[in-house]
Amino acid sequence: MHDEAGLRERLVRAGAELVAQEGSAAVSLREIARRAGVSHGAPRRYFPAHVDLLSAIARVGFADLTARLREVGEDGPARERLAGLARAYVTFAREHRGMYELMFRHDLLRSDRLGLRETSLPLFGTLALLLAEARGETTPAVTAAGAFWANLHGIVQLWLWGSLPLATGQDDLGPLVDAALDAHTTRRDA
Repeated sequence: MHDEAGLRERLVRAGAELVAQEGSAAVSLREIARRAGVSHGAPRRYFPAHVDLLSAIARVGFADLTARLREVGEDGPARERLAGLARAYVTFAREHRGMYELMFRHDLLRSDRLGLRETSLPLFGTLALLLAEARGETTPAVTAAGAFWANLHGIVQLWLWGSLPLATGQDDLGPLVDAALDAHTTRRDA
């Protein structure tokens, strides 16, 4: 018999692998159970609702993204660190499309199952503080950070859908990320 923590982890790992291979739409309790080598009812013992399992899988994605963003470091000019953070975010989204889409599903974030907001909101806080520093401000730039994040998220989504490469004729996201950085790091005093 499997220990409970080990089986729970196997289910989450099987779900994360399924998302990586087939996208978030392919996630079903039955398929995850099959991949984990357990009965189709086993996931319900650990994840009473489908959203609980999806949230556990999304936490894996947030942990991976957080680790990548930490690699950017805390040294150097704020704008360079912000550029590194933006590029790490965009790279993660391109390399892990299914996980990225799962992580930012509004139903999962709104439900806050398994404390998913505790995992995601600190990333936004880091972005807000770093953007404020890059803009020469002393308080978190929450509204500006929201706009910058939305800009990056939009760039990624439109790129993944094929719309941006078609419209711009570019095969590199770098110039688009640089344009977003330029637009959001310039203070506009009223």
